[in-house]
Formats: sequence, structure tokens, C-alpha cells
Amino acid sequence: MGFMTPTLPDLDVAEWEAKPRLERIKPMAQHWAENGFGTPWGVYIIYAVKIGLYILGGLAFAASTPGIGSLGDVRQWWDQPIVFQKVVIWTLMFEVLGFGCGFGPLTLRFIPPIGGFLHWLRPYTIRLPPWPDRVYFTAGTRRTPVDVALYTAVIVSAIYLLLSPGDRSATALDGSTVGLIETSRLIPLAVLLPILGLRDKTIFLAARSEHYWVTLLVFFFPYVDMVFAAKLIMVALWWGAATSKLNKHFPFVVATMMSNAPLMRVKAVKRALWRDFPDDIRPSRLAAALAHGGTVVEFVVPLILLMSSGGWVTQVAVVIMVLFHLQILTALPMGVPLEWNVMMIFSVLFLFGHNAEYGFDDVTEPLLVLGLLALVAATIVWGNLRPAQVSFLPAMRYYAGNWATSMWAFSDTAIEKFDASVTKSSVLPLQQLQRLYPADVAALMLNKGYAFRALHSHGRALFVLGARAAGPHHESCTFMDGEFVAGVSLGWNFGEGHLHNEQLLEALQERCQFEDGELRVVILESQPLHRHTQHFRLVDAATGQIEEGHVDVDELVVRQPWDGSIPSHPMPNGVGA
Repeated sequence: MGFMTPTLPDLDVAEWEAKPRLERIKPMAQHWAENGFGTPWGVYIIYAVKIGLYILGGLAFAASTPGIGSLGDVRQWWDQPIVFQKVVIWTLMFEVLGFGCGFGPLTLRFIPPIGGFLHWLRPYTIRLPPWPDRVYFTAGTRRTPVDVALYTAVIVSAIYLLLSPGDRSATALDGSTVGLIETSRLIPLAVLLPILGLRDKTIFLAARSEHYWVTLLVFFFPYVDMVFAAKLIMVALWWGAATSKLNKHFPFVVATMMSNAPLMRVKAVKRALWRDFPDDIRPSRLAAALAHGGTVVEFVVPLILLMSSGGWVTQVAVVIMVLFHLQILTALPMGVPLEWNVMMIFSVLFLFGHNAEYGFDDVTEPLLVLGLLALVAATIVWGNLRPAQVSFLPAMRYYAGNWATSMWAFSDTAIEKFDASVTKSSVLPLQQLQRLYPADVAALMLNKGYAFRALHSHGRALFVLGARAAGPHHESCTFMDGEFVAGVSLGWNFGEGHLHNEQLLEALQERCQFEDGELRVVILESQPLHRHTQHFRLVDAATGQIEEGHVDVDELVVRQPWDGSIPSHPMPNGVGA
């Protein structure tokens, strides 16, 4: 691995490209199992600098608060309540600009490494309203000047809060020297972001609203209620994520993620994550133990933090959760939720470390706190039982391997129409890579991305169903992960498969007018908590759905990434589950 040279398998590229698709995946998956994505060290430096700038930016905005002290005095004021407020708002803005999750080469964004504001400030790009048939003035998929103005207003309202002074009358706590942000100042951002989300759900999700916007709402509560409600949101994040990992998918996530961890340099350890490297690329008992052990930590330690009120028990629990998120951060998972993990670490220290003494008995408006908790909990429960109806982000089903996904089969003419007809801020990942590397290196790097998908349990189904969707000439099609299509078409992608389902396909068809067979898509839903199957749909851009059915998770997890014999079960008469 060089500074800008990726680590790739040593093979004859011409011979490799002549093989069928699943045979091409095999050496890529085997190479990932021992080397991860093969990311150049220069890329890691980019992410490290970005994290540093994120931390510096948050501290700088906090230090701008009148009366709080200088940036050099951070140890004296880091635990001020207004600092927590401003760090939350800063992180929301950082995400909504596109600098957070979904940034850079680890999401196959190279030139430019960001979508975000480059895309959302551009009129006529695609927007996806969540309920265009139910909410007035949201129909359509073209970004208008109104949408650009709303997005700009969200950013301006966040900056307004970041530059706000403290209101000393907002809290009577002795330790608060500058107070809190005046609640009336919170209203513009609290209102504008969901309004923008009704016009374009992509931006609302990109803001990580299930965390930061919901936390913004508790800033309207009295201080102690705010702290305890923020604690409950943190526990909901942990427990929601832990609940979603009670499946057979998560060991695949851990093995794939840890194989890609830049600080794990011993290849023998990486090989131990797989059952019998290189022939059996399924998670080993070690990977399963790490996965289930992490799930236990996410269930048990947050409960200790919530129930304890200080002392050594709280301190040990705080250290465990800081190390928990530090491990995720240093693994640099694909999708790169890096700043989110930094924010989680800061929140653990502020909410459960510095404010350990505040519990439910100290709350002054319990109905407000419990009402908010009920809404969050209901979203999590419904999202696990009916994942097709709820984004995995508000359902808090983070990085569990049980995601809605898709695979798009483009003909050459479909790619040409996509390039010519879709307004966007970047080209497709392969075209970006070809600007940086020779064609053979670019092809191998792109296929390492496909190996990432194939190493997960659901990836087994996507490639097999993709071949069925595309028909007998599927080998001549260019398969693209729906994440890559959404990233270019919508300006953001972060594992949310509902951003690249039929709604995006219809928006592209409106612009590109694909012919029958030019573009076929496999849409695979998440596994509901109470079932052992995943529902799929095969869709043609021009003619609509051509088949639907389900795959059995038990049949996916026993097969290799390159196995083409995975059975599926079509629904009779096109009736789905």
C-alpha cells in the first residue's frame, strides 16, 4: 500500500475481466478478507484531517460564545451546557453540508469527494419527497429555487445558533456561567429542517435528524429535563442498534469491517475472522463472538449509565462506551460515520460523566420527556417490524448488516442516457476513478466495492437476482450498487436502500426514457425482526415490476460470496409479502 496507490490483488486483469461476474467477485472477496478495501494511506490522512477540522470547528464555535473564555481555555469550559448545544448543532450542520457520513473515497466519492451542498444548491437535481401524494406542495422530483432557498435557510439558521450568546436566565445551575441558547432562537432550525425534509427526504436523513434534530427538540426543555431527555436519546440509539443486531447478518458486518480496519496490521488476525481462509469466506466463531459481545455491551452498559448516578460504576461504564465508539471510529467503517462517533464520545462524557447525578426523579416536566421517548421508541419498534416502511436511520438499525439494498443492471446505452440526461454534481464512481488511475486499476478498485457488498449476507442474493433481472445477456450489463447510483443522483448515500428503490428509478425514467431492458433493478428489503426472509422485487425502468418474492436468510448465510446457486421464492401472481 502506497501513499496514493491502493493495495489490489495480483492477477491478470484481462483474464480476470473475461470471466463471469461471480468468478470475478471471488478473488476480490478473498483479497478483501485479508486486506480490506486496500485504501491508500493518503486517504486515511484525509479522513484524519477532516475529523480534526470537525473538532476544531466545534470548539471554535463554542469559544465564540460571549463570556465563555478563549479556545485555549477549553478545559475550563468544555462541560458548559451551551457547549453541548452548539456541538450538536455544529454536527448537524457538518452533516447537512455533506462533510460527515458518506464523504470521500470510502464511499467511492473521489472527484469531488463530496455531494451535499454541491448537489443540493444546484437547481434541477433530483429530490425525493417522502409523501408526495399526501403532503401538499411536495409533489415532483426536480429541485426548484424554493428547495435551494430552504436548504440555504437551514444552513443560515444553524450558523445563527452557533453564533448565539448564552441566556443566563435559561438555567439556574451554579456551574453555568453563560447559560443556554435562548429557546426562541431554536425555532427556525427546528421548523425549517422538517419542512425541507418534506420536499426532499434525502437531506433530512443526511442531517442525521433521528439524532441531532431530535436532540435539538429537547433544547426547548428545562435544563435538567433536557439533560435527562438527551440521555434517553443516547440509550435509544444504543438499544435500537443493539436490537437490530439480533440477527444472523451482523457477524458478516464485523468480519468485513475488521478486515478493513487500518490499524489491524496482522494478517493472521484478519484471516482468523473467516472460517477457512481463503476457501470458506464466512464469518468465523471469533467474528461471531466479537459481534455478539459488542451487542451485549450496547444493551448492558447504557442501562448502567442510565441507572447509576456517579461514582466508580459510572466511571467504568463511561470508559467502556468511550472505548466502544473509539474502536468503531478507528476501524473506519465504509460509510464513514466518523464524526458521529466523535459526537457520541463527547455526549457520553458530558451527559453521563459530567451530569451523572441527573435522573428521572429530577425531571420537572415528565410528560414532555416520556412523550418524546414514546415517539422515538415507537419508531424503533415499527422500523424493526415493518422495515419497508421506515428508514433504517430513524429506526436506529445502524450497521447491523440488515439493510434495504439494490443492484442496478445498466446496458451501455442506459449509462449514456444517464450521463446525458441527469443533472448532478459528479459522474459515476468508475468514471471518477478513471480520472485518477489507469483503466485496469480503476476496474479492480470498483470491484473491491462489489466485494464489500458480496461479503455481506444480503450481497449473495443481490448478484444472483441481478442476473435474473437482467436476463440471459446479464454479463454484458454493468452492475452498479444502488448506493453508487443514489450517491450520484441524489448527492448523498449512507446505506439507506429506500433512497434507491422504485421512487428513484421513476425519477430517472422521467429524465432518461429508458427502453425495455435497458435498465433493470433488484430491490431487496430488510429482514423484519419477526421473520426469516427478505422480500425482493425485480423492476424494469420502462415497464415496471417483473417479479417479486423472497429469499430465506438461512439460505444466504451458509453460502459463499461467489455462490450462484442461491434459491429464491417468487410470489404467485405477483403478490408480495
